[in-house]
Amino acid sequence: MTSEIRLAFAHPSERSEATAGTDPLDRISLRDHIVKIEIGAFQAERGVTQRICFNVVVEVQPLTGPIDDDVDRILSYDKVTEAIAFELSDERLNLLETLAERVAERILLEPQARRAFVRIEKLDRGPGALGVEIVRSQGQLAPVRPEEESPPQPELVYLGNDAIASPYLKGWIDQLEATGKPLIFCVGASETAAPQTRHKMAQRRIDLLAIEQNAWVLASKDDRCVVVNTRTELDWAMKNGQTCVWAPSKIVLDAVDGPSAQPHDAVALAAWFANTFEASEMLVIGADLPLTASVPLRAVSVRDQKF
Repeated sequence: MTSEIRLAFAHPSERSEATAGTDPLDRISLRDHIVKIEIGAFQAERGVTQRICFNVVVEVQPLTGPIDDDVDRILSYDKVTEAIAFELSDERLNLLETLAERVAERILLEPQARRAFVRIEKLDRGPGALGVEIVRSQGQLAPVRPEEESPPQPELVYLGNDAIASPYLKGWIDQLEATGKPLIFCVGASETAAPQTRHKMAQRRIDLLAIEQNAWVLASKDDRCVVVNTRTELDWAMKNGQTCVWAPSKIVLDAVDGPSAQPHDAVALAAWFANTFEASEMLVIGADLPLTASVPLRAVSVRDQKF
């Protein structure tokens, strides 16, 4: 076996040493760190967990002067495991490549870190380990998604079917847009019954798609309403004054800590979504309020032209 092939399958620490520059760097490593998570783009990988193995090597700037056995002067191993845990808890991901990139980004935020080797492998998807390895350096990556640049606080409004069909709809949108706050509408399924199955996961998807069909019905009523299904689209829309209608499938199914409310409890599901924005309340027009909700709800009758 050639040295290039051997190094391709060797531990990242050997790859780090083989590709080192002229300036010596210290290394810390995490070997065979295994966690069970839900990840993957295939339908068979949804709703189940699988073992994922992390091997990480971080090259760090050598310290000057005595260490004095002071943990605050070094890059702690905990920073590596914390970076992994943070990215796993942030959202459900489809690709190991995305996860590796985000872990490397977070590790390289540490001032001592200079280069990060991140290898991630799926242990349960084939006869062997299936994985990806990336190498990233300080200054090579774009800044980590800036948590401080949060989008403006939106106005979240749930519209029942009677509200969607109401002649007052355009007037309500006028009133809500006049507040100057970003506007996000949520809806439930239409009155047309969705197909029913005995498969719990399949039924959940069918019910979510029924909500999305009704979102398109609402969008057809007023050109200002644009159906969106990702948080990235929502963040862009809120910063650019676009009125949105939430299509829930992707955000609900990709949530690490997903909603307890089921799609047929559409107001409660919308309240869970509103809670992800830390909304102070959600306006509910033309629908019954659930017994419990994640945010305070304010009910409005479809007969009210103003609120």
